[in-house]
Amino acid sequence: MNETTPTPAAVAVAAPVAAPTVAPAKAKAKPAPKPVDTSWLDRDVSLLAFNARVLHWAKKPDVPLLERMRYLSIVSSNLDEFFEVRAALYTSLAKPKADLSAIDAQAQESLSKVAHALVDEQYALYNDVLIPALAKEGIRVVPHGERNLAQHRWVKSFFEREVRPLLLPVGLDPAHPFPQVANKSLNFIVRLSGQDAFGRENEIAIVKVPRSLPRFIRMPDNLSGKRTLFVSISSVIRSHLKDLFPGRTVGNFSQFRVTRHSDLSVDEEDVKNLRTALRQGLVHRNYGQAVRLEVSAGSAEYLSDLLLRQFELPASALYRVHGPVNLVRLNQLIDLVDQPKWLWPRYEASYPSQLPSNSSIFERLQEGDVLIHQPYESFDGVLAFLREAVLDPAVLAIKQTIYRTGSDSVLMELLRQAVQRGKEVTVVVELKARFDEEANINWAEKLEYIGAQVVYGIVGLKTHAKMLLVSRREGRNIRRYAHLSTGNYNPKTARLYTDMSYLTANAKLTQDMEAVFGLLANQSRIPRLNKLILAPFQLQRSMIDWIDKTAKAAAAGVPSRIILKMNSLTDEKLMEALVRAGQAGVEVELIVRGACMLPAQRPGFTEHIRVRSIIGRFLEHSRVFYFQTGADETLYLSSADWMNRNMLRRVELAWPVEDAALRQRIISECLSTYLADNVDAWTMGADGHYSQVQSNRPRAADKPKAALGAQGKLMAKYSAKP
Repeated sequence: MNETTPTPAAVAVAAPVAAPTVAPAKAKAKPAPKPVDTSWLDRDVSLLAFNARVLHWAKKPDVPLLERMRYLSIVSSNLDEFFEVRAALYTSLAKPKADLSAIDAQAQESLSKVAHALVDEQYALYNDVLIPALAKEGIRVVPHGERNLAQHRWVKSFFEREVRPLLLPVGLDPAHPFPQVANKSLNFIVRLSGQDAFGRENEIAIVKVPRSLPRFIRMPDNLSGKRTLFVSISSVIRSHLKDLFPGRTVGNFSQFRVTRHSDLSVDEEDVKNLRTALRQGLVHRNYGQAVRLEVSAGSAEYLSDLLLRQFELPASALYRVHGPVNLVRLNQLIDLVDQPKWLWPRYEASYPSQLPSNSSIFERLQEGDVLIHQPYESFDGVLAFLREAVLDPAVLAIKQTIYRTGSDSVLMELLRQAVQRGKEVTVVVELKARFDEEANINWAEKLEYIGAQVVYGIVGLKTHAKMLLVSRREGRNIRRYAHLSTGNYNPKTARLYTDMSYLTANAKLTQDMEAVFGLLANQSRIPRLNKLILAPFQLQRSMIDWIDKTAKAAAAGVPSRIILKMNSLTDEKLMEALVRAGQAGVEVELIVRGACMLPAQRPGFTEHIRVRSIIGRFLEHSRVFYFQTGADETLYLSSADWMNRNMLRRVELAWPVEDAALRQRIISECLSTYLADNVDAWTMGADGHYSQVQSNRPRAADKPKAALGAQGKLMAKYSAKP
């Protein structure tokens, strides 16, 4: 991506907002807003631009070396998912251009150029920067041509012992058609000369590499000297291809990898059991429509053209790469090296400051609500809440939604214990959580087996809301305690994602949650809610109403401001409302990590709208919606991004933070600190491109001190280490 130097206006976005309150912005009465221009930015180009910003972290020399490799791997993983999920745009690539409108063809060509440029940038960084940097530290992946005799012998022995027994090359002929190649698997295509055992000249063979084989193998110390040496599995196989075809001559060959459309689709109206239908769909996921083909940079055109024809792909779907066709597997290399000096220093989150460590959380919640800012504060606070509910004999029932919890979850084990202790446990499991379907199906079956009530939400909608409700008998009454979150119930990702957890005993909030659980279980009429805002019924309309209310105040001369923090902004109705607000004089600050289709600071259109993206050590994941008119402040936390799917095709929640102290804490930590970030922040210019905000912090020549971005400041604030 071509990033430009920040303009003075772009740098001005980083001006800090006063804490603990957000300073009102000056506003002047504005004439009636102009009709909204709907020339939004391209969503997919915006997604690729986000990955370019992530790749920037792999370039930073102040990032530990193995972490730079990890960022490179993350970008590759993101690109894999981009192709797998956004495949609808690529299905038409197999059609002749005449079948596409001029706009479609132009958009796809533009997107293809951006994607190719990003991949080329990845491999240039890998080959020209990171691999030499590793070699300088004594870590090398040794290619075939650079191994000495002893190393060749060891690799040969490893191949014969561990690899060859698992390989079965297939020579193509009418009786042996092109084999099924799984999504993202490593394969080789080989061109042979000479005749086979039956006197025929079938010249093409395919070698499928099992996933069970490690992608990197460490050489013994006695062959490595004082260095840490590895060989890649692709190098091991390519150097012994001739051994797989005795009596034939190996000519051109190439590794290749196919990415397939992998979004599961079932007709929910036509299935009797969604869980069974999805489990059957998982079997076929690895063999969906091909959308991308990766081959070695030196692959002969004859072989790459053959593969393109086989997978019915155009030339634009071909990616020639200078290195491994799967950079995601670099994670294996990182784990094998495992040197702390080349990794981030371990961050130890503090236990949530508002929670008691040796007394009842229920008693604490009777005094007021509790906020946990993850991962700076530990997810252990959420586990402690659930654990107390499981062990407390006064707790009668536990209800929880599950979206992504992982295959090995302490939290799910606690729910199993709750069932075994005789509590009524209801779990709403979202079976269609993309790429977590299998784990969720397995948990659903385990919980059902021991007697939990498991439901799968509402047909046609994904349940993305994150809520946990505990019913406890206290004297003659039953009191509810609850947890709401912007993120998933996943202890592993809770150490990597920034999210807000909200614990409460507020009677109106917990009553609303009970009503939503009832809706998910029995699909009765839409509940009337006191505090919660529920998608797909009210959330989009409610947010538009808040935007319009703020715009009306600004048009009347009342200083007004909107600050929104989310992962993606692509919903057209919400963007139109924000444009109207900006044109009415509202100062709109958008902190959007990933895709943002709303252009910023475009003259005559969005002068009052600024967009920034924060990319750091942790994945920004919290959703915070703030509206300010004069001295009045309203703040919501939510599970939802501002995307059409979240507003209209998912069950999502937003809830107000009415406790003044907690609200100001969120404003300070999630909004003001992020708007003041001049280290990890990128700002969008009028052309839709992002430029990195430059630090203007003065540094003493004799005492250089690294600037801290928003994440760094929060880590320093909450670290368990003194």
